[in-house]
Amino acid sequence: MAKTIGVVLSERVIAGLVIDHRVETPLHAFPESVDDESALVELHTDGLIKVIAQQALRARGNNRDVSAVGVALPGLIRNGVVEEAPNLPQLKGARIAELLSAELRAEGLTAPVNVVNDADGMAAGLAASHGKLDSMIRVWTLGVGIGFGRYPFAPGVWEGGHTCVTLDEKETFCGCGGRGHIEGIMGHRAMRLRFLDMEPEEVFAEARKGSASPESERCLRFVRFWHKALAAGIASSIHMSGSGKFYLTGFNVRFVDLAMLREYLHQMVKMSPLQGYTLQIIEDNPQVRVLGAAVAAEQSVVYAQNTGLFTAFKG
Repeated sequence: MAKTIGVVLSERVIAGLVIDHRVETPLHAFPESVDDESALVELHTDGLIKVIAQQALRARGNNRDVSAVGVALPGLIRNGVVEEAPNLPQLKGARIAELLSAELRAEGLTAPVNVVNDADGMAAGLAASHGKLDSMIRVWTLGVGIGFGRYPFAPGVWEGGHTCVTLDEKETFCGCGGRGHIEGIMGHRAMRLRFLDMEPEEVFAEARKGSASPESERCLRFVRFWHKALAAGIASSIHMSGSGKFYLTGFNVRFVDLAMLREYLHQMVKMSPLQGYTLQIIEDNPQVRVLGAAVAAEQSVVYAQNTGLFTAFKG
């Protein structure tokens, strides 16, 4: 039986043991409360590495034959190094695979560590859970930031959340500081900065009232803008990689109006060979994320065995 550990960083650190692509329960999380959303941002890099290691070791339990540890986190990841992480800025430049491998090795866990972008991990988890490891999966994750994941993994940056979808010079709410990015419109953090007097939930609720008040009209304009931004991101992917199925997930997928999104997407994608796309909203399931991180690590080890080239860091 193949045993791997998957660890996911989002608002919390969540870890689980995966046996033959089945996630064992319970999952282990830090912090335990979902309301403590700033806990990870307040940790320095060394502290965050220790938390990841602790949750991975809890997930391992008494299993000593773990073949790999997979970590999925938001940011631009290359060769185990976090080159950029706007939503976890303390990790920028961190050689996280190397640091985590050393921390785990000190506790007797010598399995190789593989690090991927969290959106790519989600795509891998969806592929594994749907039995489609031989198919292309694309997924947009709508959360604090905006993630675009693709499976199977391919060389490239794939920072789809930073796709430019507007030329408006005032659109500077993205966490990376860039102008006109989809995350600067749709990200939870960005929405809170835009509406300092309202929470995102209140903005969408006010828009649904459909009243003629200036406040409702302001919120409705933004809700339309929000959906246009997502449509533009999907349309850009279609025009670059072709049509297909797109999954939408994340805790802010609750705001998606599929009818509105499809209408804007139809306006943007007019070439008939590219119109065979479908959209599906799925629950943001931490088990799927953990599975994806573990699958990515497992595939990294298999690749190393077949080629002699290690994409995971060996302790």
